[in-house]
Amino acid sequence: MNEPASVFRALHHGRRPADPLVLPGPWDAASARVFEDAGFPALATPSAGVAASLGYADGRTPAAEMFAAVARIARAVSVPVSADVEAGYGLAPDELVERLLEAGVVGCNLEDSADGVLVDPRRQADRLAEVRAVAGGRLFVNARVDTYVHGNPDATDVVADTIARARLYAEAGADCVYPLMAPADALSRVAAAVPVPLNALGTPEDPSAVRRLGELGAARITFGPQLQRRASDAVRGLAGRLLGR
Repeated sequence: MNEPASVFRALHHGRRPADPLVLPGPWDAASARVFEDAGFPALATPSAGVAASLGYADGRTPAAEMFAAVARIARAVSVPVSADVEAGYGLAPDELVERLLEAGVVGCNLEDSADGVLVDPRRQADRLAEVRAVAGGRLFVNARVDTYVHGNPDATDVVADTIARARLYAEAGADCVYPLMAPADALSRVAAAVPVPLNALGTPEDPSAVRRLGELGAARITFGPQLQRRASDAVRGLAGRLLGR
């Protein structure tokens, strides 16, 4: 088994409820080094943050540019890096795994929606199983569940749908599930129903929220593109001061 992936996988297990794994999202090599120097044991790139750093809208980054950016981030640090590769850019599982390993990452996020539409959960589970079979233990697979961003809350029980999808993905070999934008009351239900670690979306404005998410059952906290956006806001403020505004 790939040693960095083993180290990364172990970080998700045996955690105290008030101490989830916090993974900041670097968008380039410089930000990755800042987070490593601050003491974070691992990092998780956000696709939207990387896209912004490359001049693209979220979801519009060409695959080659995304993998190249992720590779630069992974090379810049000594801690494990996981990569958000959206829905996998239409790549077959063997090619997707090859590209991820070539980039030097130890894990990936794969979402279960495409162009704003949820994919069939069994089809997604089959894809996750193929990715896991090709990768073996070399990649930590975080299965994002998009029921709260692309589902229809008027037509279904969103919590039940989220749990059903998360269980399918765990059974398919996903190491972790990520119900994006799930509210607090749903997080605890999903965490209790799924046998793998749960990823929750945190907020950098309220560090105490990390503890609360852990107490609700989240083993891992990520921030999406929020840190990149805060950095851009800081640069915008600096630019204004340079212009005397």
